[in-house]
Amino acid sequence: MTPVTPSVAYKSPLHQMTQTTPTCLWNDSASLEELTYSISHGAVGATCNPVIAVTVLKQEWPRWKARIAELYSEMPQASEEAIGWRVIEEMSAQAASLLEPIFREHKGRNGRLSIQTDPRNYRDTQAILEQAVHFSRLAPNMIVKIPVTQAGVVAIEEATYQGVSINATVSFTLPQCIAVAEAVERGLKRREREGKDIATMGPVCTIMVGRVDDWLKVILEKENLSTDPGYLEWAGVAVFKKAYAIFRERGYRLRLLSAAFRNHMHWSEFIGGDVVISPPCGWQKRYNASDIPVIHRIDTPVDDRIVADLLKRFPDFRRAYMEDGLRVEEFDSYGCTVRTLRQFIGACADLSSMVRDVMLPNPDIK
Repeated sequence: MTPVTPSVAYKSPLHQMTQTTPTCLWNDSASLEELTYSISHGAVGATCNPVIAVTVLKQEWPRWKARIAELYSEMPQASEEAIGWRVIEEMSAQAASLLEPIFREHKGRNGRLSIQTDPRNYRDTQAILEQAVHFSRLAPNMIVKIPVTQAGVVAIEEATYQGVSINATVSFTLPQCIAVAEAVERGLKRREREGKDIATMGPVCTIMVGRVDDWLKVILEKENLSTDPGYLEWAGVAVFKKAYAIFRERGYRLRLLSAAFRNHMHWSEFIGGDVVISPPCGWQKRYNASDIPVIHRIDTPVDDRIVADLLKRFPDFRRAYMEDGLRVEEFDSYGCTVRTLRQFIGACADLSSMVRDVMLPNPDIK
């Protein structure tokens, strides 16, 4: 695909991408202000998780502080944790309502708000599943994030069977993506055998491409390795492109989603694919201010020399890049998984702390 002619007016590079290629834009935040900006540039979805929720609370603290105080009165026996999750639900439902017209227009494939299950339940299939079903009922256009852990893969199949559109998260590797795709296929086929509707379901599988790069950089420092620093920026891109080729070859009925942006390649290298990119609003504004041409790159392979060097020097890249690199039993202990779960779980504690400051203000602070 060649760049569009200058005579065609687009608001921005991202808007051009959404209007001229199959590649979709979702906003990586449930902030209504940021989502409104993103929609104006072609976005057709959005996401929320504990980290995002804490960020939005800080950005919009006067508003949410007042709402937390109301919930404290309305829910007299609720813990700070329960009130915190109620805030996440309300924040997500409000963003979902902004996307409902798109959801109806796209017949369920887009227009969804992605809400994340409690990361502390990453080992508990039943707890993940129960929360996923609950979240799916908050709005007609909810899509539910489930971590690609050993327990999460089981929950993904069952949630899909129960009609929940899932967004597989805490996902970094080709083995995880294939496990998700197969679990979704099993769930969809079970529904089909029973004559249940799948036409309006819109599952996706996230690859947190930037976190793959981050982890290899940690290993580089820990193990005193050396490589061309530019090579490390291609690790997540290489995993994503290989997964995309396999998904098309095998006909899996879910899309890949690129998340955890660190550079423009986490957008530009995936243009043209039937995929979702989900950058934070700040990255969208960077891309929209750039002169990077909107051209089809998804099928352009990563340089063989880069892939060979990463495979040679980084066993964890081999685990991410090769289909047999990880067994399902190893998903929970993979370095990217551990680092990300710790951050998400830490955000749950931050959320509870912010609620606590409203419920029990510190008497030592004037």
